[in-house]
Parts: sequence; structure tokens; C-alpha cells
Amino acid sequence: MIPASFRYAAPQSVGEAVDLLAAHADAKVLAGGHSLLPLMKLRLAMPPVLVDINRIPGLDYIREDPQIEQLRVGALARHIDFERSQLIQDRYPLLWDAARGIGDPLVRNRGTLAGAVAHADPAADWPAALLAANASVVATSPRGERIIPLSEFFRAILTTALTPDELVTELRIPFPEPRSGGAYEKLERKVGDYAVIGVGVQLSLNAAGTIAKAGIGLCNAGSTSIRATEAAAYLVGKPPATDYINEAAQLAMQASDPIEDDRGPVDYKRAMVRELTRRALRRALARAEGGRP
Repeated sequence: MIPASFRYAAPQSVGEAVDLLAAHADAKVLAGGHSLLPLMKLRLAMPPVLVDINRIPGLDYIREDPQIEQLRVGALARHIDFERSQLIQDRYPLLWDAARGIGDPLVRNRGTLAGAVAHADPAADWPAALLAANASVVATSPRGERIIPLSEFFRAILTTALTPDELVTELRIPFPEPRSGGAYEKLERKVGDYAVIGVGVQLSLNAAGTIAKAGIGLCNAGSTSIRATEAAAYLVGKPPATDYINEAAQLAMQASDPIEDDRGPVDYKRAMVRELTRRALRRALARAEGGRP
């Protein structure tokens, strides 16, 4: 099919972009376009205005900010930038894992992390990984910036806490603590497919070797990306023993609410949540203890 007619705008600054969004309540933002353009071709999305932010300079950064002790990611940082970044590979293995498993090279070369978060597809890998990492969203509007914890960002399928005049301009991820590790595990039918189930884990160990902090995010396990808070809280203060890992995986499974589709029945998917949580916890713990599996 051919998309419905629309007005195309290519702002040169964030201010110009948010002014366009404020002036056109049903406008859509174009960054990578891999989610939006197919919807437009099928006329499932018919925005009257398309705001292409690709010509805005200075939004393609991935850098650490010691002042706020967070990794800052601009709205035009592509999936491939994470895959190729030595900083991400060395200090943020959870993000490195997730980036390498997204789509195919064409998708990774053009798609953006911010776009994946703003689209809010529960089958997307980034939201689950970022929930585990306790990330936050910086949203910019004509009123200025506001910071939204990712745990409060996803409201329903393809629905977020953004107002119509807000643009996601940055993602922020806390610095990894000493003796920390992360991992992302994904089950897919074939390379480049959406996940049947995906699980992200980020954790840290204290001096005694017990788990000091933990985060677990689930992909394609419900109507939104899920933060398995009960499973993560259970691990805090526990040693990294098999019984505790298994119990946390069971709790993560109980937090899931997948649907039956051509990727499998509900019971199978919930069992995969449990198994992938177990695997992600083991790899994250190995990395926290100094290994690089």
C-alpha cells in the first residue's frame, strides 16, 4: 500500500522540532523509521506531519558524564554505535548484548535506541534491557526538559508517558558500580526476528560477595515491557547460589503475562522467561565476578 498524504518537516534544531510537535498534535517523529514507516505504508498510522529529526546536529552521542554519574545517549545514537563501542563493551555489557541481537545489519545501521524506547513496542529488546539498568528518559518540549524514570514511562502497548509536544532527546543509564555485571538473553525463531522472550539483568555484588543491587527486565512478556521488581528485590542480600537464582527466575516468570501467538503458547513463553532469567543471572554474575563470557 501507499501511505496517506502527509507534510514532511526536517527541523534543524531540537527547539524547532518540539515547536512542530506542539503545533501539530498528531505529528510523528522520524529517526530510524523501521517501525513507523511500515505502519504508514499499511495506513495503520496516518500522521498529518512527519518530523524528521535526522538533520539536527549533536544528537548522536554516547558518552559518560562524571558529574551526574550516568551514561548519556543522544536521540540519534544508532544500534550499531553500541555494537561498535569499546566503552559499551567494556563497561555496559548488558547494552552490548542487547544491541548485537537487534534485527539485522540494515536495522542496526539506521534504528535508534531512543526511537525504540519512544515506540514502546513490548517486543523490542532495548526497553527490557534499559529497565534492568534503571534508565531514565529525558523528554524535551516547549516548556523545557523533564526526566522520566523508565519504570514510569510505559503505559500500554505503543503508549508512553510522553505528551504530544515532547521529544525524547536523551536516555540516561547509571554508571555501573564496582563488581557489577549485566547480560541480555534472547530467544528468537531466526536471526533478526523479534524475541519470543528476552530478559535483561543488571546486578552488583558487595565486598562480602552477596548481591547488593539487581534489576530484571522482560521483553515480549506482557502488554508492556516489564520490570520484574519482586524477583530483583528477592536477590538483594542473597549469595549468588543456584537455589536463589532459581527462585528469582520463578518470580520473574510469575511477573510475566505473555499472549499466545505464532511464536508459542503462553505456558511455553512463561517457561522461557524462567529459563532465560536463569541464564542472564548466571552470565551477569560471572561478569560481576570478573569473567567475560
